[in-house]
Amino acid sequence: MLTRDDHQRIAAAIDKIESQTSGDIYCLVAHEASNYREVPLAWASIVVILVSALFLAAGRSAVPYLADLEGWSAVPAQDVSHWLLLWTLVQAALFAVTALLVSISPIRRVLTPHFLKRHRVSTLARQHFISTGLHLEPHQPHVLIFLALAERIVEIVADPAVHKLTGEKVWHEARDAVVSGMRAPDPAAGLVHAIEIAGAPLIAHFPATRPLHHREGLAEV
Repeated sequence: MLTRDDHQRIAAAIDKIESQTSGDIYCLVAHEASNYREVPLAWASIVVILVSALFLAAGRSAVPYLADLEGWSAVPAQDVSHWLLLWTLVQAALFAVTALLVSISPIRRVLTPHFLKRHRVSTLARQHFISTGLHLEPHQPHVLIFLALAERIVEIVADPAVHKLTGEKVWHEARDAVVSGMRAPDPAAGLVHAIEIAGAPLIAHFPATRPLHHREGLAEV
């Protein structure tokens, strides 16, 4: 989605901000925040449970040969075991087919609950925020703009000192800038605008006290 020129534009926007502040700003784009391995298994379990419940609700007992519970002793044990074995195989096949279908990436993405996507993106963003801050000096503020393409979710994580001074409005504006850019023909423009918005409080409250150090600016995972 982002070209080499886009990378250069984003890196230049970050360099421009960091030349005016002692803080750091990062932009990270992930193709997908998680593989969501539990989603196919969850949907397969749900389908098997629902089909079994619908089968019973339709008036089918566990042993179709019985008209009611009183006739249990009249059913040959071999017939009962054969039917139960068949039903177990049907459930296993239904589980396997559903799990395989939901494992297909486009289907899995549609069937993954939004709250789970949001949680995984937020968790991964905070992990990267911590890792990007490891090389910084004590109390040196930084901001991370994290974009998960498959989930279409933007997470912006700011140092507590920065967040305390700015509140939520700035980060919402930066997030909206990224979203607008993703919907436009030029997604890099949205990221550049978000960098400018998120960098403004760094410039205002943490002016430059050190020479600019060059970095790639944008990373993709």
